[in-house]
Amino acid sequence: MSVTPLRRRMTPEESRSAALSAARELLVEVGPQAVTLKAVGARIGRTHANLLHHFGSAEGLQKALIEDLAARIAGTIKAAVLRSREAEDPAEVVDLTFDAFGRNGAGALASWMILTGNENALDPILTAIHDLVEDLAQDHHGGAPIREETLQLVLMALGDALLGAPMAKALGLSRDTARKLARGMLLADRGR
Repeated sequence: MSVTPLRRRMTPEESRSAALSAARELLVEVGPQAVTLKAVGARIGRTHANLLHHFGSAEGLQKALIEDLAARIAGTIKAAVLRSREAEDPAEVVDLTFDAFGRNGAGALASWMILTGNENALDPILTAIHDLVEDLAQDHHGGAPIREETLQLVLMALGDALLGAPMAKALGLSRDTARKLARGMLLADRGR
C-alpha cells in the first residue's frame, strides 16, 4: 500500500479527487471493505476529520466512489457502444462491462452496498446506466430492445464478477466463457 506524502495545501477539489483516486485503488487492491475514511486518509496523507469534511461518513465516501465509477464507466461504455454499432461486433462493450464490474471493482462495491443495507448508495450507478441507455436508445434502430440487452449484460457481468472464476473452474470451463456467452447473446439478439 502506497502512501502519498502530505502536501501542505490542497484545494478542496484536489483533496476530494485524491481521496476518490485512493478509494478506487483500495477497492481494486483489497476490496470494498477496505474503502474506509481511515485507510483513504492514510493513503493520501490526510486526516480522518479532513475526509469527514468532504464526504460526511464512510458511506458518503463509498457513495461518492460509486458516483465517480458510474460516470467513468458510462462514458467509456457509450463510446464503445457507438464503435460497436459501426463494427457490428459488441466484443468491446462486453469486455468493458465485464471489466467495470470485475477488474475495476464495481460489482464488489455494489454487492457490498447491498449486503450492508446501503442500497440507496447504488442510485448513482443505476441512474448512470439508465441515462446511458436512454441516450443510446434514441439512436438505436432495429435489433433487440437495448434495455433488455443492457439488463442481460449487466447481470451477466455482475454474476461473473462475483462467482465467475470459481463457477467456471467447477464446470471445467475457461475463465472467459461468460464473456463469450454474453457476446454471443448480443450477436444473436442482432440477428447475426
